[in-house]
This record gives sequence, C-alpha cells and structure tokens, in this order.
Amino acid sequence: MNKLFSLPTALCLPAPEIEALIQGQTIAAMPKMFIRPGQRFALYPAQSLPIRLPFEKYYRVNILPVSNLDATHTSNIKAWARCELCQILDETKPLDILSQLTIFSPEALKEIIKQQQHIFLAYLRVYNLASYQEFAVNSNIQDKLGKFVSSQSSITVTEELPVLSDRTFTQRKQQLEKLEPPLHPELQELQSALASIAITNPAAKNLDDEIKVFLGWNIYQSHQILDTDLTWIKKIAEVGNSSDGHQFEKLVRRGLIKLGFTGLGLNPDATGGAGGMDFYTENPFSMVGECKATKTEKVPDGTPAQLLKIGMNHLGKFQYDNSIKLIVAAGELNSYALRTATENHMNVISPETLQKLVELQTYYKNSINLLELKLCLQQAPFGLAEEKVNNYLEKVEQSIKLRSHLVNLVKNYLHNSGTESAGVDALHGAYFGSNPPRPIKTEEMHEILIELSSPLTGYLGREKGTDWRSDRFYFLRELQIYSR
Repeated sequence: MNKLFSLPTALCLPAPEIEALIQGQTIAAMPKMFIRPGQRFALYPAQSLPIRLPFEKYYRVNILPVSNLDATHTSNIKAWARCELCQILDETKPLDILSQLTIFSPEALKEIIKQQQHIFLAYLRVYNLASYQEFAVNSNIQDKLGKFVSSQSSITVTEELPVLSDRTFTQRKQQLEKLEPPLHPELQELQSALASIAITNPAAKNLDDEIKVFLGWNIYQSHQILDTDLTWIKKIAEVGNSSDGHQFEKLVRRGLIKLGFTGLGLNPDATGGAGGMDFYTENPFSMVGECKATKTEKVPDGTPAQLLKIGMNHLGKFQYDNSIKLIVAAGELNSYALRTATENHMNVISPETLQKLVELQTYYKNSINLLELKLCLQQAPFGLAEEKVNNYLEKVEQSIKLRSHLVNLVKNYLHNSGTESAGVDALHGAYFGSNPPRPIKTEEMHEILIELSSPLTGYLGREKGTDWRSDRFYFLRELQIYSR
C-alpha cells in the first residue's frame, strides 16, 4: 500500500508548465531558488510568466494557455512533485540543447540568465492526484512565481499515480543531466503542431496520444482513456433489436468504418446505401450487405432476395460474385430466407456479433485483421455465420490474453529478480511456471515480445542485442483486459 504524505507547501509555477509536467512533456522546472533534492511539494498554478516575454516566445513548443485560478487564490491542485536534482546553470552550458530537452525557448533561457546570472533547473518527479484537492493561500500568487507558498491546511498525497514510469523518468533525467540531444526531435515538433488541433479533432487526438506513447510521455493516462465512440457502439445490438431500421443501417455503416472498411457505400448519415444497397465496402475488400432490424418477427425471404437482386443490378455479376455477402439481422430467418442465404453464399450475423467485432477493435486497436475476417467469411458454412465469426472473435481474444499475460510476465519477472531488463530465454523459462494460456516456443515468444515493444504498441521496451537471443525487454505499461 502506498504511503501517505502531507504537503503544506506548493511550488508556484506558470499554469502551462504544470500542465506540461502532468502530460510528461517535460521533467524540468525553473524555480527562483535552489530546491533541496528529496523535497516534496504540491504544484500551484499561476497565470503569468517570470520574465517579460510574449507567451509564444517564452515556450519552445506549442503550449496552450491554461486558466484555472479564481480571485480568492484558491486553486484545485492536480499534481505534486518530488525534487530529484537541482542544478545551477549559466551561459557556458549549451542552451540550444537545454531548450530542446525542456519546454523553454532559447530566448527565455538567455533572458533569465541575463537577469539572474544563472538558472535553477529542478528535475521533478511528478505524481497525479486521484482527485483534485483545494489549496488556499493568502499571499499574492504573481509575486510568488517560482517560489514556495503555504496553506493553512495540508493536502494528502501518495506515489500511486506517477506520470512517468521509473525507467522512463531515469532515462529522461540522465539525458537532461548529460545534455544529450533528443532522440526524436521531428516527432516532438509534430506533437507540438498537433496540440491545438487535438482539442477538437478526434483523429489528431489519437495521433497525438500515439506520439506521446512513443516519446514516453504520460503513458499511464493516455491509454486509460476509452474511445468516446463506445457510446454509440454499445447501441448497435439494442437498435438492431428494435423497429428502427434506418437508425440501424446508420449504426452498421459506422461500425464498419470503425472496423477499418472504406468505400462510397458507407456514408453513415445517408438513408439507404449506394444503389439501394444498405452498405457496400470497397477496401480492403469488396463486401455488399443488407441490414434488418426487427423486434419480434422472423426475417423473411425478401431480405436475402433483395441483397441478391440489388447487388447484381448495381455491381454486375462479376463484381457481385467476387464480393463478400453479409446480412446483419436481429431476428431468426424463416426457412426460405435461410435457404436463399445459404445457397447464395451469404453470411448472416446478429447485431450482437457485429457489436462484439466493433467493440474489440475499439478496445484493442487493429486487433481485428480484416483480411483474416475475409477468410472467415469466405469459408463455409454459409447462411447462419454466427458460429464461425464468434470462433474468429474467440481466437482474437485469446491472442490478446496471451499478450497481456506476457506483459505481466515481464513486469513480475523484473520485479522478482530485481533487474531492469530480461532476455527471451529467461522469460521463456519463467513462462511455464506462470500458469500460461498455452504453450509457446522461444521463437514465437520473441516475435510477440518484439510486437509488444513496437513504438505503435508501447507495452514493453527493447534493448536490441547482436542477435534475437540477446535482445532484452523491459516493462512500460499494462495491457489491460477490458470486461465488455
């Protein structure tokens, strides 16, 4: 259990800097005095800068102004920090590299040195609070910028929610101490450019989050935020089992887009699909389909017959024959509908099964391989396709559980052995004593560990060796198994 700390003081910093610290964008602050290593304090936001420079020239990166103080000098504290190191730097240091490793512009660093003859650079290990805590001060906050302020009542904190992992913070601290240039300046510039767009653009927000994971910024928070699309995704089955056919068509098309399909026949706002087809996908493969929402009645023969007629008329025989045929229907098919669907190689699945597919893709991005799904839908049996699609879903879920198990294996092995990284042979030996989901060979484990340590996944990190057996892996973040 995490130890509780009582903090009666706070370091007053510009609000945007505190946000950058909370986001893991930086680990450095510039107080106006030397801070003793090991000292703990809350982070109190102020709405001004320590020198007379325009906001956009004080910071090197695209940091947005933050306003969260009221006139009574009572602020909601979001995070606290422990000073790990405090340096006194002057103009003899390479300020251009220092700027690249922090959020401050070279102009700001030069101006502060000009005014103070030096810079106090504090390395802060930052921790989030489980909930905001009020911190009331009596002094004029703007006069206390870069200094400590105290409150009549302390706040209580723990080390339960670090912004950065131990390993990531250590790496960033060493890089800053040695003033080593950043490894990926071009990605930092891209993230900076995305900062303002990501506020209103979900696609930019997703890319922004992925870049932050790759750069090692705030890996805990960024992957705990669930996709807001789950609100409508969880209505697919409900609407499919109603009499609202038009809304069901729209949800099915939105679901197919979420799975990764594209095509002119997937306009989610249209009433009726292209050429009368309820939906038609073009990439990564051609699929034509029909939707049937129903409360109680059976699905008539007219549903598969309509798919056959409209699909042939709109696509032509060759294109139709080479397309996957899919019906998403809530009710039971009558005998004529089932025979028509089976004989014409149509796949019939329920709204619940489509919802499962879309949910899994949402919880675990790119877990649904559409080309593997195509192979599943191309194979017999046709007609009622629930069993074969659910078997595919089960295969994907087992693959995710295996990967989650391996992430936890690395985490626990390193904790129990007291080491920072481990090779595949040691991990493979530990695997068989960990109640594994299934047996795997060393080569397969290594392939999965490589996948989990990819920058696009970011669950593990890898120290590349001279060959695959000398690669070493370390833990970054959990692969959480969501309950649906």
